[in-house]
Amino acid sequence: MPASTGEALQAARARLAATSRDPGRDAEMLLTHVSGWDKAALLTHPERLLSAQQSSLFESLVTRRMAREPMQYITGAQEFFGLLFEVSPDVLIPRPETEHVVEATLEHFGREAKVRLVDVGTGSGAIAVVIAHALPQSQVTAVDLSPAALEVARRNAERHGVLQRMTFVQSNLLAGIDRADFDLVVSNPPYVADGDVLEPQVFNYEPHSALYAGPTGLEVYERLIPQACKVLKPDGWLILEIGFGQQQAVQALLDGWHAMSFVNDLQGIPRVVCAQPPLLEIPS
Repeated sequence: MPASTGEALQAARARLAATSRDPGRDAEMLLTHVSGWDKAALLTHPERLLSAQQSSLFESLVTRRMAREPMQYITGAQEFFGLLFEVSPDVLIPRPETEHVVEATLEHFGREAKVRLVDVGTGSGAIAVVIAHALPQSQVTAVDLSPAALEVARRNAERHGVLQRMTFVQSNLLAGIDRADFDLVVSNPPYVADGDVLEPQVFNYEPHSALYAGPTGLEVYERLIPQACKVLKPDGWLILEIGFGQQQAVQALLDGWHAMSFVNDLQGIPRVVCAQPPLLEIPS
């Protein structure tokens, strides 16, 4: 006998209670995803019956969530800076703190600016697509080592109408970039140290190549910063997300760069660094 939405939600909440921080929210989101009905419809019409197919699919999604699989991978979507992005296990799930990278970019470049930029380690394309969307005269190069990630980014660019102004390059950081006229290099690079412990739903499901940088967590910055210096215009900007406690170390890696500033997240933690390439010394 098909279950009603009220019965399905009650049973799912009970099953998710042991592993979810908010079993009620998760149950509602999963049932909304399966049924196509919004939250208000689910809660005001608990007597509405699910089809056998909907019940079976809902059961399978609840089981996945019980194993701590991220909701974003189960539903295939995550909002970032007001836009909805496709996500898959091939890409890191965009996080709210990464929006500070976009905000810092928009503080340096106005809407009408003709910006040429490269997003390194683009993943889902969240940063690249949002900036392309916000700066309609921008030309964006999205770089990632993973072909699968680039395909996800390409679909997100198409979804939001910016595909014609984006180029996708498979490359290990900036090694595959042969031009030196970018106004901006942005990146949310891997910055987790190898020994750091992550939550199970992160460690077990999100791509380690997008999380772990090496023994210290600084290894990608050590490679990326000199590469960025080579591709940026003299008055260009490097804008990077950084990890907790990395401000001093990243500042040291940017020795010689100028106009350096750090942007704090909502908890007051330095989350983004902005800097311009070292000034060229003029021979006397």
